[in-house]
Amino acid sequence: MALKTTHMAQEDLFKKLIAHCKEYGYVFPSSEIYDGLGAVYDYGQYGVELKNNIKKYWWDSMVLLHENIVGIDSAIFMHPTIWKASGHVDAFNDPLIDNRDSKKRYRADVLIEEELAKIEGKIEKEVDKARNRFGESFDEGQFRATNARVLESQTKWDELHNRFAEALNNSDLVELKQIIEDNGIVCPISGTRNWTDVRQFNLMFSTDMGSTADGALKIYLRPETAQGIFVNYLNVQKSGRMKIPFGIAQIGKAFRNEIVARQFIFRMREFEQMELQFFVRPGTELDWFEKWKVLRIKWHQALGFGNENYRFHVHEKLAHYANAAVDIEYKFPFGFKEVEGIHSRTDYDLSQHQKFSGKKIQYFDPELNESYVPFVVETSIGVDRMFLQIISASYHEEIVEDANGQKDTRVVLRLPAPLAPVKLAVMPLIKKDGLPEKAREIIEELKFDFNCQYDEKDSIGKRYRRQDAIGTPFCVTVDPETAGDNTVTIRYRDTMLQERVQIGQLREIILNQVGFRKLFNQLN
Repeated sequence: MALKTTHMAQEDLFKKLIAHCKEYGYVFPSSEIYDGLGAVYDYGQYGVELKNNIKKYWWDSMVLLHENIVGIDSAIFMHPTIWKASGHVDAFNDPLIDNRDSKKRYRADVLIEEELAKIEGKIEKEVDKARNRFGESFDEGQFRATNARVLESQTKWDELHNRFAEALNNSDLVELKQIIEDNGIVCPISGTRNWTDVRQFNLMFSTDMGSTADGALKIYLRPETAQGIFVNYLNVQKSGRMKIPFGIAQIGKAFRNEIVARQFIFRMREFEQMELQFFVRPGTELDWFEKWKVLRIKWHQALGFGNENYRFHVHEKLAHYANAAVDIEYKFPFGFKEVEGIHSRTDYDLSQHQKFSGKKIQYFDPELNESYVPFVVETSIGVDRMFLQIISASYHEEIVEDANGQKDTRVVLRLPAPLAPVKLAVMPLIKKDGLPEKAREIIEELKFDFNCQYDEKDSIGKRYRRQDAIGTPFCVTVDPETAGDNTVTIRYRDTMLQERVQIGQLREIILNQVGFRKLFNQLN
């Protein structure tokens, strides 16, 4: 049986991903029977399993593999002064611009980033054309350094990039609008350049806590989970007798009133974060920053989606709390985008909370015989972006040719086996002769270790296709021979190869592939 992967336009692929997620119970538009709610989504029966497995992979890689990292779960509601201390009340803004003709609102920085990406695309197109023309003799480095069209585009990119970076760093809203006008950037909807001025918009959701209007306290839905870690720093350090360096991990919901929420679950108003705040001695933070960069890229690459699809992107504009920042980006169908941020946050957060609370938040270092406010290195991942990245990387359409030369297209989610929602499907070949009962017996034995599914509807071929689309790595078929020799056919999702094995071997075969140890061994 031959396999051939089909290729399609990236836009078409992304539309198919969204449709696939809905059809196969991964992601649904929230409140859909009421026509939905913008940039809010619900995870279906398979989506929640994949999401939980992603979180387990991250959580265990932190708290199981590092004896100096522990976890907490802080409240979503927090004292409002926390957000004043952190800078979110005054500085948590996006630069927004409206198109007067379409009445649509955009982030000015995103419009300019997309213009930069277009120029990058032109360069890559020239490189691809030359690569196809010259074949194996193609020297990409020399071509990029000498080709007139590439050099012209690169100069344009450099000039725009430098101007953009300076405007961002200076929070110069007038210059951001001027860049948009000078580069002829149009509204994607109206196609016009009829722009308003750029202005700042605070992203925090607020609500009132209290029983009366007069006595109500204005509070915020947290826009990040990090502050819940910082305000609990001393509680954890003292109760856990933690010695620096040590880390506190947390997974939790955060909320941002994103005006430009799009690209499916890539940017949402209600999302989930996996964050580590790692507390270190002042002066060592940049060494730890480099160590965490290495550790985190390994964590992503262990999933097997191709090292070339990841890259580091150094921040042009540092947040007010940071002295170093880098993103890990993955090549989505819509280009390289951030999946994780790594930041050296200095002692900003703890110092601010010490100042605003009036409480001493320091660590006594017995080796130095002195007290200090620790510095912090942060790693932060959006669970939902990670989910989209894994679905994007796993989705494949293949032309399958059977023994008779008949061609068919199969859609398969090549999910890493440890993350797959369903680990194995058990199928009786026919619905009689005791085969369903035997299949149920196998599930009863294996369900304590694996998420199993029983499937008896339709032909065996259709059942295989259904499980491929869900991303199930193993299918086990019970047939008339099973009663005689206690063997079954196990079929592997990615290769579609089948082999005859003893029922007693199933647990070990599956466990070798779906256990997290397989991933963790690559992180050392």
